[in-house]
Amino acid sequence: MQLEKVVNHIKNWLIHYVRDSKLDGFVVGVSGGVDSALTATLAASTGYKTILLNMPIFQADSQLNRSDNQIESLKERYSNVSSCTIDLTTLFKSAQECFPSDVQDELTMANTRARLRMTTLYAFASSNRLLVTGTGNKIEDFGVGFYTKYGDGGVDISPIADLLKSEVFQLAEYLNVNKEILTAQPTDGLWGDNRSDEDQLGATYSELEWAMQNSHSDRTFFSLRQREVMEIYTRLNKVNQHKMLPIPVCEIPEDFK
Repeated sequence: MQLEKVVNHIKNWLIHYVRDSKLDGFVVGVSGGVDSALTATLAASTGYKTILLNMPIFQADSQLNRSDNQIESLKERYSNVSSCTIDLTTLFKSAQECFPSDVQDELTMANTRARLRMTTLYAFASSNRLLVTGTGNKIEDFGVGFYTKYGDGGVDISPIADLLKSEVFQLAEYLNVNKEILTAQPTDGLWGDNRSDEDQLGATYSELEWAMQNSHSDRTFFSLRQREVMEIYTRLNKVNQHKMLPIPVCEIPEDFK
């Protein structure tokens, strides 16, 4: 990958988009992971107003510290960057207590965390005339649908969604993202425990990249593990199509109107 050209391409894309939108800049939720760190760095590099939000909900100290350190690093490098920490734990607990017990399962509550963060991002975006800037990569957004619908999937723009996870790491290292982020095990941090993305997905990002690139290949000569990974990829891609496709619209025949 031609790192400098890719960085400049994304940076210029962001600049042209915000100019055309007549808005003032970007707001990015920073989680302590490499995707949000890269996105925040790219947004900051445009020179436009960039607000970085840390939005912990029962967050592990390691994740919170990584995101705090990355935010401070960017504020030192870019005068257009500011930040705010909004602890959403109390809000999440209040929402959870309002729900009947039968809708308080783990997955529902994990997705609720993501949707509270989306609401917070849009509050800052609205009051500051900013674009909510997505942090999803290509594997998550278009491969296995590993994101929350109207949570971290609820954004205005997606600057890194055409980058594989391995490419995200390459660009992040090139742009001097903090090493502790580059070496941390990827996690969405939505469960209140130490489970990683790999724990949830059943495969590593490198394995899923391979599956995405070989989804139409002859499987005759796949190894046992490759067949397992391809089954994981195919299953997730299928069940999460509802996230990746436009909202279904019931079209009324003209002669009914």
